Amino acid sequence: MKNSSDILSTAKDTILLQSNAVANLINLLDNSFVDAVNFILKSNGRVIVTGIGKSANIATKIVATLNSTGTPAVFMHAADAIHGDLGNVQENDTVICISKSGNTPEIKVLVPLIKNSNNKIVAITGNPDSFLGKNADFVLNSYVEKEACPNNLAPTTSTTTQLVLGDALAVCLLELRGFTSSDFAKYHPGGALGKRLYLRVSDLIKNNELPKVSPTDPITTVIIEISEKRLGVTAVIDDSNKIIGIITDGDIRRMLSKTTQIDTLTATDIMSKNPKSIHVDAMAVEALDTLENNSITQILVTNDAKEYVGVVHLHDLIKEGIF
Repeated sequence: MKNSSDILSTAKDTILLQSNAVANLINLLDNSFVDAVNFILKSNGRVIVTGIGKSANIATKIVATLNSTGTPAVFMHAADAIHGDLGNVQENDTVICISKSGNTPEIKVLVPLIKNSNNKIVAITGNPDSFLGKNADFVLNSYVEKEACPNNLAPTTSTTTQLVLGDALAVCLLELRGFTSSDFAKYHPGGALGKRLYLRVSDLIKNNELPKVSPTDPITTVIIEISEKRLGVTAVIDDSNKIIGIITDGDIRRMLSKTTQIDTLTATDIMSKNPKSIHVDAMAVEALDTLENNSITQILVTNDAKEYVGVVHLHDLIKEGIF
């Protein structure tokens, strides 16, 4: 059994080997990459991504990245393609074919069939002089000197470079399409990522209570309001429902640590003036930034008329999974 230093050494060598191969892709990029990007951008069809073995696994990831960034894409396994799935390729579709060697039997059968249908082929291959490389319309060179596998057999470094080229292609298309965070949200409505992009303050406050007191309310009323509304805070508002102050449970504790004579005190005596607030239509992530930047756990919410309409608590953001 290897000791810990040997294991770490192997891990570091693997990472270094792959990082060097990825960095070398910069030297392999040429106008064929540019032409491929521009062709896909102007195309009215989809992108069909295909491969065999581990390259097929990389193809599925590239498809997912393209779809989520505004370029419609479909995965087609190279082996299945020559047994009926070639029907997935429609007129105007562009086919990205991934193969380290570019000479696998399935690829040699598949490429002429695609060419016969007049679909353009983008090759991602480590061998531009291969069958695939010579028959493709655009060639993205994913050459690696050595696999991270000590036997130089298991696809490791080669699949990493394939994936990076796919990402580079997708990001270039994303930028050229002017794909924004709002567009991204349309394709990622679920999970924490989606919520960060579409969830608004108005979504957070709709189930919260609305704690509020007037400036002249006694401290006992303030304590009851904070306790009953369970948000650890209350707004102090004037007759037109405008915020003039805020009182937190921390303010109450600090007051009680100084005096127990509270009979004559009112909300005005202990409130903090000009508290932080956020607009009801602001993104939830903006509320999170405000809370973090000011080291607070609650923020009051206002509308266009500057009226008090709610409270966002840090727990609301944690509950939605965007903290």
